[in-house]
Amino acid sequence: ASSSIQEFNVALSEEKINLKSLRELCFGGIPFEGGIRALCWKVQASFLTPSMAVSFREVYAQFLREMIIQPGIAKANLGFSREDVTLEDHPLNPNPDSRWNNYFKDNEVLLQIDKDVRRLYPDMAFFQRATEYPCLLILDPQNEYETLRRRVEQTTLKAQTVDRNRSGVTNVSSPGKAQNLYPSNEFEVLPPGSEAHWEVVERILFVYAKLNPGIAYVQGMNEIVGPIYYTFATDPNCQWKEHAEADTFFCFTNLMSENRDNFIKSLDDSQCGITCKMESVYSTLKEKDVELYLKLQEQNIKPQYFTFRWLTLLLSQEFLLPDVIRIWDTLFSDKDRFEFLILVCCAMLILIRDQLLAGDFTVNMRLLQVKNALISSRCQSGELYCLCLVS
Repeated sequence: ASSSIQEFNVALSEEKINLKSLRELCFGGIPFEGGIRALCWKVQASFLTPSMAVSFREVYAQFLREMIIQPGIAKANLGFSREDVTLEDHPLNPNPDSRWNNYFKDNEVLLQIDKDVRRLYPDMAFFQRATEYPCLLILDPQNEYETLRRRVEQTTLKAQTVDRNRSGVTNVSSPGKAQNLYPSNEFEVLPPGSEAHWEVVERILFVYAKLNPGIAYVQGMNEIVGPIYYTFATDPNCQWKEHAEADTFFCFTNLMSENRDNFIKSLDDSQCGITCKMESVYSTLKEKDVELYLKLQEQNIKPQYFTFRWLTLLLSQEFLLPDVIRIWDTLFSDKDRFEFLILVCCAMLILIRDQLLAGDFTVNMRLLQVKNALISSRCQSGELYCLCLVS
């Protein structure tokens, strides 16, 4: 292991990193020690080298100022104040350019993001814990801005407390009822000035949605941000760990530039869409194991029944997080970007071929659509990688 770490350190310390050599090293797995994995992911996903990192982080800070800290949402002093509601722009202004109109539209996206990130990796305590490095730009005690969490709670409260009955009489329910949407025993209330890791993920996704209105936010993106952010936020190198949010944003953005077609429904049946990739899994399986391929065809088990999630979420839902991270070491090092993912999907099928060949349609659909403990255990034992390499 020490020689491997030494090889990585040499490769990463070069003035101009040789990406081809680094990818060859990363393909077999990346050490966690010394922050090597986090740095390798950054270099491969967005070529975010130490010399470039500072300028990237400054750009992200500006995004936060423009998209989270807006004059109309500021709540305090120091030159910022809630703007007066004018005749030109007010909450009921139907003009598409109205900042209020945009604010309400953003809230719809934010509510969906919030719903998804709060349940990110529910079997782990990590995302519910407070980050060591809360965003001081937003949580500055001298100038309290409306955090996204607060914005969601306020929006939900307003939507829940006012209800109109059938005779047209407006009933205002107890505010406590709305607050119970997020029970305190499920989501610990952190002290002022603190924020949970899931809140950081929420902010990353919200900024991404604002910058990419053509795709905005699609359910499942949270499952791709999660492992990246976890890897960067647990980096043993504190100088990098402190900037996990900005670094995750840029790595996720670059990753999505290559993977976003999977999330755009109108491109499903195009050459670059998800349908083509799902069919590639079966055509590759036909080459590797024709008997299993024919069995699935005979039972009319189509690839879209189970590979859609595998491919769009890069297997992040199929394995425990440590296994996902190890698989991503190899996926990120794939020069053809995710071609190796097709082989991994085939290997997953071949690992349970005996069960699939013996099962009927119902049994096999259950095997393929539910997170498979058998595949997961064999992934840990290395069988999955051996199969992929042989392929």
